[in-house]
Parts: sequence; C-alpha cells; structure tokens
Amino acid sequence: MSLKQKAISGFLWSFIDIFSNSGMQFVVGIILARILSPREFGLIGMLTIFIAISQSFIDSGFSSALIRKKDCTQVDYSTIFYFNLVIGIFFYLILFVSASAISSFFNEPQLEIMLKILGLGLILNAASIIQRTILTKNINFKLQTKISFVATVGSASIAITMALYNYGVWSLVALTISRFGLNALFLWLWAKWKPLWVFSKQSFNELFSFGSKLLISGLIDTTYRNIYFLVIGKYFSATELGYYTRADQFQALPSQNLNGIISRVSYPLLASIRDDIPRLKNNYQKLIRSTMFLTFVLMLGMAAVAKPMILTLIGEKWLPSVVYLQMLCFVGMFYPLHALNLNMLQVQGRSDLFLKLEIIKKILAVPIIIIGIIWGIKIMIAGMMLNTIIAYYLNSYWSGKMIGYSFKQQVKDILPAFGIAILMAIIVFFLGLILPFSPLWTLLIQVSTGAIFIIILSEILKFKDYIFIKNLALEKIESIRTNRND
Repeated sequence: MSLKQKAISGFLWSFIDIFSNSGMQFVVGIILARILSPREFGLIGMLTIFIAISQSFIDSGFSSALIRKKDCTQVDYSTIFYFNLVIGIFFYLILFVSASAISSFFNEPQLEIMLKILGLGLILNAASIIQRTILTKNINFKLQTKISFVATVGSASIAITMALYNYGVWSLVALTISRFGLNALFLWLWAKWKPLWVFSKQSFNELFSFGSKLLISGLIDTTYRNIYFLVIGKYFSATELGYYTRADQFQALPSQNLNGIISRVSYPLLASIRDDIPRLKNNYQKLIRSTMFLTFVLMLGMAAVAKPMILTLIGEKWLPSVVYLQMLCFVGMFYPLHALNLNMLQVQGRSDLFLKLEIIKKILAVPIIIIGIIWGIKIMIAGMMLNTIIAYYLNSYWSGKMIGYSFKQQVKDILPAFGIAILMAIIVFFLGLILPFSPLWTLLIQVSTGAIFIIILSEILKFKDYIFIKNLALEKIESIRTNRND
C-alpha cells in the first residue's frame, strides 16, 4: 500500500473512529445534560485534572517512542507493558490516599469516593495502551473504531439508565469507568497481542531516552489544559464549572477530535518518510492546509451558532455556557496546528526541543491563570486566546526550521481558508439575529446556509484545499464501491 493509500485509509478509519465515538459521547452528554444539573457536571470537572495528570505518567511518552522506532520487538512491547501497569497501579494508590484531601480542598465530601472509583480507570487503561499503540503503529484504525464504538455504546447505556433512575453524578462516574473497562476488555480480546514474561532494561533505557522528554512535555501540557477546571472549581463554584465544562465539551467535538485524527495518523506516516525532507515537507504542507480548512470552518461555524445550538440541544438552563463556548472555539481552532507542528519535532527526534517549548509556553500561561482568578472566567479565556497564538508561533518556528517551512509560509498557506471561514461565520451569526424562528429552526437554517456558502464559494474560487479534501473523499468512496463490486 502506497503512502497516499495508507493516509487515506488511516484518515478515513480514524475519522470514523473518533467522530462516531465522540459523536455518540456527545449525544450521551446531551441526554445527560438534560437530566442532570450543571453542578453535577461541575463535580466531575473538579476531578478531571487529577485523572488526566495521572494518565500522562502512565503512558510516559513510550507510545510515541514505540511508534517512532522502526523495528520494535516483542521484548520492547512487553517491557513497556509491565512498566505502564506498575505506574498505573502506583498512581491509583496515590489518588486513593489523596482522595480525602482533594475533597476537602474543594469542600465537596462526595468527591472522595468518586475519585477512588474513577481512579480504577488508570489501571484499566494502563493494561491496554500497548495493544492500542501496536494498532496505531500498523495504521489499523478500523479495529480501533469497532472497539471504541462497542465500548461507547455499552458505557452510554449504563450511564443513561442510571441517570433516569436518579443516580445523579454517579451516572457520570459510571460512564467514564465503564468505557475504560470495556475498551480494555475488547482490546485484549480482539487486538491479538499478549505480553511475554520479560522485562528488558536495555529496551527500557533506549525507549526512555526519547519518551522521558515527551513524558515531561505531556505532563506540563496536560496540567495546563486541565488547570482551568481546578481554578474554576476552587475559586468560583461547581455550577460555574459545569457551564465551562459543558462549553469545553462542545468545542472539543470538532477541535480535539480533528487534533486526535491528525496526531494518530500523521505521526506514523511522517515518521516513515522522515529522512526524505522534500517529500516530508510536501506532505506536511498538504496536511496543514487541508486540516486547517476543515478546522476553521467547523470552529468558527460553531461559534456563530452557539446560542441556538445550546438552547436546542441542552436547554435554557445551560445558556450561560454560550459565551464560554464562543471564546473557547477560537482557542480550540489552533489545536490541530499545535499537534502538527509538535508532531514534526517528534518525527525529527527532537523531544528535547519539544520539552523546552512546553516549559516556555506554560510559563507564559501563569499570568493568565492569576488574572482569571482576580478578574473572572471570561478574562481568563481571553488570555487563553492570546496564549494559543503565541504558542503557535513558537511551535511553528522550530518545526519550520527543520524542513524549511516557516511560520510566515504556514500563515500564508492557511490565511485564505481562515478568510473564507470567517466570512461564512459572520453571515451565519447575523442571520441568527434576524431569524424570527425557534432555536431549532434557526440552528437548521444557519447550518444549512453556512454549508451551502462554503461549498459554492469554494467551487467558484476553485479553492485548492477544498478540492484536495473533496478528491480524497471521492477517491475513497470509489475505492469502496470497487471493492464491493469485486
């Protein structure tokens, strides 16, 4: 299979995996948001940072190291499997012991038992990371899609049933822990990999030399992305955190899922051609242009329809989430750019530079958090908007130097897509202000208008990023038809 065919197949199945499962989780979130209160979502949000940081330690950057290594052995995989498992158990014990202090910190007694149960997900995830890493390395996203979908449906059924029977916040706990458990179970059953009874110090040291820097980088980034939940939960209220959490989950559907697709597929593909710089640059440039066209359209479009979307999907009690969502859409639309540029550093083996950049960027974020505590959540998100632009410049500057694709060239490449998307968003937003219909009909008209505008304008302008994406989609559809006929 050629690199292009691998890319198309990988992107297709990764797209189906992430968006079908995230779409399912999104729908489940909407159902639960209609049943539960903002406060109950806020309680889960308070624990997010502790689970996320622990999870960063479990992977320890070894997944990226294994994907990057060309000739991984069963000894390599088994060594990292046992290391991950030990770390997972270790951090679960830390959370278990710390649960009482954490609940006291937020002055929410029920957080103690919630954290002790949620923490079990660390062990379940640690036991299945290698299976998922092997599938990713082999660009086998089809099986991952099936596993994730079955796990999502199963966990959703459990959570919705519990919510309907008035289990409140425990339905959200069940949603998370059952998804971890089902994912781990099906990866063990279907991925066809089992560890050897071996641990190689040589293998560990070789992979750790690369992965350790990614561990620290990932830890810093995870702390930064989740520190806002802790700050809002501590200095404001569980209800306010619920509004923020719901807005963040809405914007994450397009931004972080696109980010996930790009990271999962582009890293193994680019790593396979890292020694051919002209070819690497050409493929990297296409990735950035096409990815950002989709991202700008989705994120700016979501910001434009935020109010009718919130009212239609989760109701008026969540209306305070609207302004948070609109601001977070601007922050989120840079995530895929960050992922692509940081992937390039990993592809070139510069995990040391990756770490230095993460430290610099997060130091710049400290004043934002302090200002947010003093002046409020909206000002804090505005600071996040500024920080994400600075972070993009830093990321693209160094990755660009490695392959001759500078920050200026990147901006020049993505600016036309931004122009088309912002024009669409302005039209759609003001259309929503003048339409005299219910939120549902307003939303449907806005989305339809935006989609038609993008397609027609892109066709008229023969916009190359749109044409590239359309041709990839048509090529894959034709391939599927041909396979069925055969």
